[in-house]
Amino acid sequence: MPGMKETILKEKVDPFELIHNPRLNKGTCFTEKERDTLGLRGLLPCRVHTADEQLQRAYGNYKAQGSDLDKYIFMSLLLDRNQTLYYRVVLEHLEELMPIIYTPTVGQACQEFGHIFRKPHGMFICSEDKGRMAEILHNWPQKDVRVIVVTDGERILGLGDQGANGMGIPIGKLALYTACAGVHPDFCLPITLDFGTNNGKLLSDPLYIGMKHERIRGEAYDELIAEFVEAVEEVFPRCLLQWEDFANINAFRLLQKYRDSICSFDDDIQGTGAVALAGLYSAMRMTGGRLGDQKILFLGAGEAGIGMANIICSAMVAEGLTLEQARERCWFVDSKGLVVKSRVGKLAEHKIAYAHEHEPVADLLGAVKALEPTALIGASGMPQTFTREVVETMTRLNKRPIVFALSNPTSKAECTAEQAYTWTKGAAIYACGSPFDPVEVDGKRFVPGQGNNAYIFPGLGLGVIATRASRVTDEMFFVAAKTLAGMVEEKDLEQGCAYPPLSRIREVSAQIALAVAEVAYENGLATRPRPEDLMAHIEQMMYQPVYDDYV
Repeated sequence: MPGMKETILKEKVDPFELIHNPRLNKGTCFTEKERDTLGLRGLLPCRVHTADEQLQRAYGNYKAQGSDLDKYIFMSLLLDRNQTLYYRVVLEHLEELMPIIYTPTVGQACQEFGHIFRKPHGMFICSEDKGRMAEILHNWPQKDVRVIVVTDGERILGLGDQGANGMGIPIGKLALYTACAGVHPDFCLPITLDFGTNNGKLLSDPLYIGMKHERIRGEAYDELIAEFVEAVEEVFPRCLLQWEDFANINAFRLLQKYRDSICSFDDDIQGTGAVALAGLYSAMRMTGGRLGDQKILFLGAGEAGIGMANIICSAMVAEGLTLEQARERCWFVDSKGLVVKSRVGKLAEHKIAYAHEHEPVADLLGAVKALEPTALIGASGMPQTFTREVVETMTRLNKRPIVFALSNPTSKAECTAEQAYTWTKGAAIYACGSPFDPVEVDGKRFVPGQGNNAYIFPGLGLGVIATRASRVTDEMFFVAAKTLAGMVEEKDLEQGCAYPPLSRIREVSAQIALAVAEVAYENGLATRPRPEDLMAHIEQMMYQPVYDDYV
């Protein structure tokens, strides 16, 4: 951060504190002059190492870990002692480490969070803190917070209620803000709202880190959320607030309540929608089709599924369809079968717009046969629900069936990449939520695209931060999706991949940030004067994990 050198020299930071502060620590990379000036002699091994040598050691230790969970713990401990080195390792090996610091390994980390807990990251606010949330937020040492990811832990990935253990999600999301889009880690704050859990296993676990009572509901819950939002606005004005992994009963109405009054969005609804739309745009380039001509069947009618349908419909409207026509192209199967009008009296409110006239259909296979969709999108959290018969039926109906199995983590995927490509003899356009290895069918190599929200939310957040936008709009997600799809190259499409490689994620995020920033300025949402060169401003903001010279 600007002024770091001046702060250390002026305040004469205690040398022992310096090497144990992860934001400031350089470990064996402190120079000879720094060691003399800052009083570090004797506190470190005598030899000065280069940053590359330090990276080699850290990555070697990472590779020596046995399980993915051990690797997750190792990376968490590295972040505890050297923030710059942590992000250097992540950026140098992003494709390898992203599944470790986020999905799918973060799912297991959340399930075992109380047992692997070492040191707190972020902030925990519980229901017992009612009346003093602003006071608690003032305890956070960094005062220029620009993005908060907050969860109440009730719907963690496809794993359900993990209570306070869900903190692994905000921590992981914000690590991706920094790694994928260069949002400075000092701007980031993960928060868990510990308002109880209904997970009996956690309530009986002596090592559970959360409050041991059932979840607070109704008016009392809403009052706690309202106080939290007011506290954020007071302590961190103009901060972007990302709602993450709230249950359906709260997620839709919280988004609706706050989307026009504060700078906020729900990644499970809007971010997931945008990344799915981008995948469909890429699929249209492979099939030669048109988005507005597709009939899409979703398995799962929760936040992710409805969020996808909403933004896909907005894109169809942009192509010339009416909203009603667009919604008629989107169908849902939930736990009780096809979502149809005859069920309206018993449907959750967020499903009603997609309840169409049709006779009841009990299961997914029946719905595929009855509706003959061109695209099948899974957001159910129910593994292996895209059975061989379902996928083969899709192939009989379509020359290039679109099969997106987007549930996370990997254990929850509706089908694997190998299954989709093998069952369709390579005809499927497949995308997944968590990564799968490339698959070879009849001598041709297919690379499954990972429909990961990390392609969307970090770049969108960077654009919001760069402009200090007062609101996050659906148009921002729409342009983010179009930008992402436009960055898929022909060589990617030839391998059946609907997304650019993760190795290009920072380039992708910068372009998305630019597109989002343009929307903010065009719609009068930016509160920062427009710089002469907007892209240069965005790129200049992007954090690079390089050590500062302190003397």
